[in-house]
Amino acid sequence: MLLRKLLPMLCLPLAAAALAQPPAPTPGKANGAATATLPAQDDSRAYEAALVNRITWGATPAELARIHELGAQRYLQAQLHPAAHAPLPAPIQASIDALSINQQSEQDAQAQQRKLRQDARDLEPQAKLQMQREARAISRQRAQDTASRTILRALYSPDQLQEQMTWLWMNHFNVFAGKGDVGTYLPQYEERAIRPHALGKFGDMLRATVRSPAMLVYLDNTRNVAGQINENYAREIMELHTLGVNGGYTQADVQELARILTGLGVHNSDKPPRVKPGMRGDLVQDGLFLFNPARHDSGDKVFLGHKIRGGGMDEVDQAIDLLARHPATARFVSAKMATYFMGDAPPPALIERMAKTFLARDGDIAATLQTLYTSPEFARSLKTGVFKDPVHYVFSAMRLTYADLPPIRNPKPVAGMLQQMGQGLYQRPTPDGYPMFKSDWSGSGQMTQRFEIARLIAGAPKLFYRTEGDTEAGALPRMVPLLDANPDLARTLSPATREAIGQARKPVDANTYLLASPEFMRR
Repeated sequence: MLLRKLLPMLCLPLAAAALAQPPAPTPGKANGAATATLPAQDDSRAYEAALVNRITWGATPAELARIHELGAQRYLQAQLHPAAHAPLPAPIQASIDALSINQQSEQDAQAQQRKLRQDARDLEPQAKLQMQREARAISRQRAQDTASRTILRALYSPDQLQEQMTWLWMNHFNVFAGKGDVGTYLPQYEERAIRPHALGKFGDMLRATVRSPAMLVYLDNTRNVAGQINENYAREIMELHTLGVNGGYTQADVQELARILTGLGVHNSDKPPRVKPGMRGDLVQDGLFLFNPARHDSGDKVFLGHKIRGGGMDEVDQAIDLLARHPATARFVSAKMATYFMGDAPPPALIERMAKTFLARDGDIAATLQTLYTSPEFARSLKTGVFKDPVHYVFSAMRLTYADLPPIRNPKPVAGMLQQMGQGLYQRPTPDGYPMFKSDWSGSGQMTQRFEIARLIAGAPKLFYRTEGDTEAGALPRMVPLLDANPDLARTLSPATREAIGQARKPVDANTYLLASPEFMRR
């Protein structure tokens, strides 16, 4: 009954969390230099909680204790510049190590699929169909395992900002796991092309995505060869990955970039690539990535006003440098990051300052983010919050609810919740990625789903602690009232929400009301 009483609250405009009003902040240096400092705050505990909620996947008692111990400035620097290979809790690392993507390499998975399809050629129709299904199942399993790895890292990694940025860039450089064999290549796409560069240089990440089999298959560049130009990838690189739709490029630039990208593809054979002896020096192979000079248009090009002489992979590198260092890319990428962390319509003046940092620091993502985080505009946004999309909502609810309990053993139900809410990991078919605006995720149907998911997270721990292979029903952790373990949360709640939680007869009800409250819908 109380849950039904709370439902209309979520269908109305959502109230901001009750954070104390900080004084007018002092802006840091606009160039994002490491000496920039966060604005001073009167209520430091409220400010710390708001900052943690914004740059992590959701506050936990341990995360709040960490920022309080380090101070906001040192905590932010630790998140912007994480140490390499930060350890995960041992049970979580063991779960990740046991996934199929860590038992079978990308090359071996592709070879297995290739053999299944070759063996199917001479079979009867039904047997052939079954073997083709088995080949596709390999892609699905690898995509599911990549999602499990992402979920476990999001819930338990100490490098929370890196996890958020990995998701942001996976969405920015979106690929759809259901197309062709993209799922087969997805684990390495995230692990090698995106994650190492999530807080590094944008140009390095762009270069890595251009060499990724997942991207080349998804955007059809495997069909882009000299004499049969396919413009799909070239267009999306400029429209969605770098310059933006209003970035000043022309149709001629699309055509020229498509010519530059000819020959980039996937080595899908157990035999060495066949090229003429005179071209062997131009052949580039790295794992399953293949640049085949025999498929490349080696004529001169004019791209974004610059002449690029015909060659091989050097043409691609020149084009990437032009795109990564273009002012339109700096503005477009800065606006994407500002929207992600501040919500709809971030201030244009802030975007311009971020773009200046981006250009001055050669696409340094951490430096550009520091310009954002040390801005007065960002400090003001912490008082009102940003509406959570499904990924932020589910991850933050899981982190809070299970923060002081043993690590979960089964991340699949979390992936299912995201799928149910319309934001399944790697399930966006179109290259634009999932939208980030409040209007896309705040409809009444979405709010009703969030009530259902809040109840599952708060009241069904067996979903997350029992796996398909379990033969015995082991003991489940005892759920305790979240407000008892997180007393500072009470200050962020409205009187109506506190009253509803206070009237709950069981911890599961109290926790459900908290996770379904208007205040918890914002970060």
